[in-house]
Amino acid sequence: MSTLRILLITPPLTQLNTPYPATAYLKGFLSGRGYSHVKQADLGLELVLKLFSEDGLRRVFAAIEAGGFELSDNARRMLRLQRSYVSTIAPVVRFLQNKDTTLASRICHSRFLPEASRFDNVADLEAAFGTMGLTDQARHLATLYLEDLGDLIKETVGPQFGFSRYAEKLAMSATTFDAMHEALRADPNLLDLMLLELLDELLARVQPDVVGFTVPFPGNLYGALRLADRVKATRPATKTLMGGGYPNTELRQIQEPRFFDYIDYLTLDDGEGPWLRLLEYISKQLPAVSQQVSEKTTPAYQVANSQLVGFFTQTVSTIPDVALESGPLTPDKHYLTLQRTFLRDGAGQVQYINHPHPDIPHPEVGTPDYSDLPLSEYLSVIEVLNPMHRLWSDGRWNKLTVAHGCYWKRCSFCDVTLDYISRYETAPATLLVDRIEQIIAQTGQTGFHFVDEAAPPLALRDLAIELLKRRVSITWWGNIRFEKTFTPDLCRLLAASGCIAVSGGLEVASDRLLALMEKGVTIAQVARVTDGFTQAGIMVHAYLMYGFPTQTAQETVDSLEVVRQLFAAGIVQSGYWHRFSMTAHSPVGKNPTKYQVVPVGPEPGPFAWNDLWHDDPTGTDHEQFGAGLAKALYNYLHGVALQEPLSFWFDFRVPKTTVSRQLIQQALQEPAKPDVAKQNQRLFWLGNAPELRQESGKKGPRAVLTFYEQAEDFEVTVPAALGSWLQEVLATLTQEYDTKLSLKDIARTFPAGHSFQQFLESAAWQLLREKGLLVL
Repeated sequence: MSTLRILLITPPLTQLNTPYPATAYLKGFLSGRGYSHVKQADLGLELVLKLFSEDGLRRVFAAIEAGGFELSDNARRMLRLQRSYVSTIAPVVRFLQNKDTTLASRICHSRFLPEASRFDNVADLEAAFGTMGLTDQARHLATLYLEDLGDLIKETVGPQFGFSRYAEKLAMSATTFDAMHEALRADPNLLDLMLLELLDELLARVQPDVVGFTVPFPGNLYGALRLADRVKATRPATKTLMGGGYPNTELRQIQEPRFFDYIDYLTLDDGEGPWLRLLEYISKQLPAVSQQVSEKTTPAYQVANSQLVGFFTQTVSTIPDVALESGPLTPDKHYLTLQRTFLRDGAGQVQYINHPHPDIPHPEVGTPDYSDLPLSEYLSVIEVLNPMHRLWSDGRWNKLTVAHGCYWKRCSFCDVTLDYISRYETAPATLLVDRIEQIIAQTGQTGFHFVDEAAPPLALRDLAIELLKRRVSITWWGNIRFEKTFTPDLCRLLAASGCIAVSGGLEVASDRLLALMEKGVTIAQVARVTDGFTQAGIMVHAYLMYGFPTQTAQETVDSLEVVRQLFAAGIVQSGYWHRFSMTAHSPVGKNPTKYQVVPVGPEPGPFAWNDLWHDDPTGTDHEQFGAGLAKALYNYLHGVALQEPLSFWFDFRVPKTTVSRQLIQQALQEPAKPDVAKQNQRLFWLGNAPELRQESGKKGPRAVLTFYEQAEDFEVTVPAALGSWLQEVLATLTQEYDTKLSLKDIARTFPAGHSFQQFLESAAWQLLREKGLLVL
């Protein structure tokens, strides 16, 4: 067991409703490798709770009044209503934490909440939420109330604030570190001060030797560096580490020495392997360094230490004068065994060390550990009236990965060259359900968000069967590809295992462009797959894209027509348009000539580099379509204006669509493969074992099988000779989940004198198929 004290921090801001899973994954892994002193904290959540409290708002209003800000009319109105905000903030936060749901009536039916500009455009809530949505209405109104306060803070004391990001612009397309460094050297604003107060309390409590920061998005970088700066100032002997999605995509070529004034080690890709090597190295360094430490600490030393001594001596609180005179210390041989790690060496130069250690296999990463996160304190908010976006922001979801990477990894707009996409590994369904049961026992929550790039259909099939076999009841959703492997029967199996929603990429909704981007699907295929999910009761969200290289105005309008038909058919219930963005690690970014685009910058710099600017000489003016596409989609997902001409959504002339108005309906009418052609496929029965009785009939004796099910009972009648055989087949499927019976297997035992093919075409078989007999 290691005695190293490790603190893992999620900096502001990601989600309000559930923890970002990176620290929980790493803690679970490290605990299984002998590191017993690992703590984690979500300082994004803690900052929001500190800010949106009675004391926090009093500090905000006092700072505004003392700051001499030039206020908008909206801000002045809120300032006059500050007593109302201070008196209502605690009840609203408790309500959003699901600790006081009875407040919903007051929020909806009385003037309980002070209202500012966010309430100006409130939709008809009864139409949006229905007559049964009182709590949802209240949650949406309470969210608008918080967003009003967020707008006030952003206008005054915290210009970089956002509920899911903090100082994001400083990190976006930041090829140089200058703007970030300047912001970090400036005096902290009120929000920064609150954040640092939280950190000081945390450091005093944990006394860490190592502090690690996960930076999944650009909006986490400033907060992480501001916190790391405080760690350096107050605990210079503590090592600071960083990893996460932002470094993995943006900082793969970093050569900026000043970044390492804040962070000692920057790791790429999955953190488990690099952290094992780093912690082993740090464990060996700390005792040796501490023996050289004297009792004196001076500002002059700290300057010399950060500028001259180098990456590992930075972390020593004091050092004898002789050490400074004799130059930087030399790292031992373990320095060369680090994996996927950037650091600043003794000469002040950035180095990348990547010893060829094997990656930690996906089955060995362990179970996420949420044990010391305040799960009851997260806020369930409803920001926008989009059913899939609501899942992102409302409810406490345990995050889990079915497989590492993407099994397709061909889409030309995606970062398929990076490890988190390119290295595909699965874990056995038994292990996944073990992890699910452990997480439920720890958190008391049965909601799961599978955060795969694209969850593999066969792995989901096995997972669903294992959940049903063990009778583990969960509610889950995740991201998929709309591929034909997701048959209607597989969709029904996933629904039976707890699946409530899937999201997948329709992207440009043009077969030419889908082929160009190597998406591996067609519009007709997407229609049939989404229909299967919808018929199974699973909500479908479509990721939509516009502005792909060479996309014409005609193709953009045709794409909108396809989307309109999908919503009109009721087989897609949610969607969102994204503007195409070219990245350095995608096939488009690596080979722009193939896609007829011209890169125009930015040139690689010493800091971040991923998002690329480009011209599309053969395409249209993509920017002008954004507002109209978004407006149309918002109405479509509410079932509004589906019959309006497409030109209705744009304030400029657009071409008429060339898409047949029956395109999606024709795709859905394609005949399904008959069961007789599925001889090698596995049978799965979602129902219970039937009771059998024999009856006499006009055409002779018959067997009646009675099924007692959740909602209603039903009967199946077959010739008497088939009764016992069918009962045995269904009883076996009910009890023996590990017994894989195919159509071919049951055909072998089919009673003689009867046609198995005719039985597969009979009304009895069709009723069983309708009631839950699946062919997978």
